Amino acid sequence: MEGGSSHGGGAHAVSGPDAAQPPARVRARPDSFLIACRCFSFITSLAAILCIAVNILSAVGSFRNGSDIFDGIFRCYVVLIAVFVVVAETEWEFVMKFWKVLEYWAGRGMLQIFVAVMTRAYPEYLRNHQELFLLQSIASYLLLACGVVYVISGILCIGVVKRARQKKEISREQAIRDLEDLERRRRKNLSHSCSRASLIESWLWPERSQTINLAEQHIAIPDPTI
Repeated sequence: MEGGSSHGGGAHAVSGPDAAQPPARVRARPDSFLIACRCFSFITSLAAILCIAVNILSAVGSFRNGSDIFDGIFRCYVVLIAVFVVVAETEWEFVMKFWKVLEYWAGRGMLQIFVAVMTRAYPEYLRNHQELFLLQSIASYLLLACGVVYVISGILCIGVVKRARQKKEISREQAIRDLEDLERRRRKNLSHSCSRASLIESWLWPERSQTINLAEQHIAIPDPTI
């Protein structure tokens, strides 16, 4: 009977709440500085996309009416450069590898100012299209403001601070993933070890029970010499 109680206690210890409890997920606190930088980058991308739309509409009008072919060609170049502005805000590693100047906020800001000035150039044709002229002014001034902020921030080395915090955040996230993977492996190995122990104990339990029964029978037989 004592063997049976010990067997039940061992099974209860294996299947307790500690063994069944899933690993707690470690959450890293978001960096408010990086969140603010991402929001500003999103606003800059929207301004650049708005410039692209305005220049495409202007180029289509120039080519369709035949009023100014050179203005249409000029707008096509502005669209191509504005696309680089949008891609630079995504910080795509493939592009940053070949355009190192876009990693620096001062260089990125000067490119945005250049696109804003080119978008605002030659406004005479749009005088007869008030809606398109208003959209052109909004897009160019908005991108110009973003470019000025980028240049000032680059001079103050805020871009360097952002890159350092990004590397720190990536390292922290990688460390959290490694810890979660290690915890998952530890619990998996623990469950396998408990399964092996239960299997071995189930194999040995019949022999143990038989030994206990024989011992009890030997004790119960009276000695005929008494």
